[in-house]
Amino acid sequence: MTHKDIWRLSATETVAHTHAGDLSAEASIAASISRMDAANPALNAVVVDLRTEALERARDLDKARTAGATPGPLHGVPVTIKINVDQAGQASSNGVLALKDLIAPADAPIVENLQKAGAVVIGRTNTPEFSFRADTDNPLFGRTYNPWSKHISPGGSSGGAGAAVMAGIGGLAHGNDIGGSLRFPAAANGAVTVKPGLGRVPAYNPSQTAERGMLAQSMSVQGLLTRSAADLHLSMPTMIAPDPRDPFHVPLPWRGAPLEGPLKVAFTKNTFGYDLHPEVEAALDDARYALVDAGYIVEEVEPPNVFDAGRTGYRALMGEVYTLMKKDIDAAGSQTVRDIFSVYFQEFPPFQDTELLQMMAKRTYYARQWSLFLEQYPLVLTPFLPQPFFKPDRDTEGAEGVHEVLGCAVYSYAINYMGLPAGCVPARLADLPHGPQPINVQIVARRWREDLAVDACAAIEARAGRMCDLLWDRMTQ
Repeated sequence: MTHKDIWRLSATETVAHTHAGDLSAEASIAASISRMDAANPALNAVVVDLRTEALERARDLDKARTAGATPGPLHGVPVTIKINVDQAGQASSNGVLALKDLIAPADAPIVENLQKAGAVVIGRTNTPEFSFRADTDNPLFGRTYNPWSKHISPGGSSGGAGAAVMAGIGGLAHGNDIGGSLRFPAAANGAVTVKPGLGRVPAYNPSQTAERGMLAQSMSVQGLLTRSAADLHLSMPTMIAPDPRDPFHVPLPWRGAPLEGPLKVAFTKNTFGYDLHPEVEAALDDARYALVDAGYIVEEVEPPNVFDAGRTGYRALMGEVYTLMKKDIDAAGSQTVRDIFSVYFQEFPPFQDTELLQMMAKRTYYARQWSLFLEQYPLVLTPFLPQPFFKPDRDTEGAEGVHEVLGCAVYSYAINYMGLPAGCVPARLADLPHGPQPINVQIVARRWREDLAVDACAAIEARAGRMCDLLWDRMTQ
């Protein structure tokens, strides 16, 4: 195989070749670096280039393999890490100028688990300041662009990860999600992801000097952006390996027990008064047909309390942010991000004092209602956003912009608030005035059953096709 062929391999295909012995780790990583050289200058997705370390590590993997070592489950797979997670010797800048020299003393669990499995980190990907926008730009590294079009935001906060993996820079891209930061870039770039449920993937940054707020701890999760659902099934068992630094991690296997009979899927198009774009509606219909064709029973039924749970959850999170983070944002953030947060506090009036504690407690009420509903319907097919993905810097355009970007995304942050898993997968390529654009849908699953969400994503992907194949044809035109 040539470099031109190798970088196109999925993570699953890469592992098949490295395990068979017809592709070395070094060749895999060298091909990905060549692709990074070709694609990244136009995207600014990878902002810290780690090629020297990556090639050295790949050679070490090959030497160990030659000496008789058993290759790991991700042997030779090139990966990227988001710049808000600790990687030993690298800055966890979080897109903030004041943190550009915050050097991590050790690897976070996610980095350690990936490398133990044989993956090789080729670079670190961009995020907005404080990783708190659904778009990706910051004063430290600048703007990241969407490989489909500069007229479409790459999403955020894992925007660099989404743009990189879909452009073919690495087979897997690490990201994280407190209100949608895996699913926004998946939807923007046409990637596939699963937002793990609370406690599923161990998390900790050795560079931190204080513990995060309780809602940040209970809503934020670590995950991956991929080009196919199969790559999630390949890689997530590695991601969920336990780490004692996360005392609340739950050590369950990736695959849960099989459920009897055809799985029932609740299906809704309700967008709570926000306009549902015809292409989003068509994507939902395409996803429903795909699931029915795959043997699922899909019933149009309304799940409980989505709007209330979402708005309550994000207003509570804003209350915690206002109390614990506002001073840091005001001191170290750019004027742009300070202005955005001012509008966030208008869009989501922060709960404070006694009311904040009451709304944090109410999280259990919403989670219980969904838990009971998911006993009858183990999966729920929902919109992710009611409209096709927005343009860059839309959230800098005052109340209207923030409302379009985040205000309408209740299906996103409601799921974080309740700690449930949710897949996000492209179901359709829309033909819009600025050009083709992927449209993703969301699949919510029972607690601890990320595997069911990924199975459903695979069924939808089988009908829609892999968006990366369509994108790469477009990028070479």
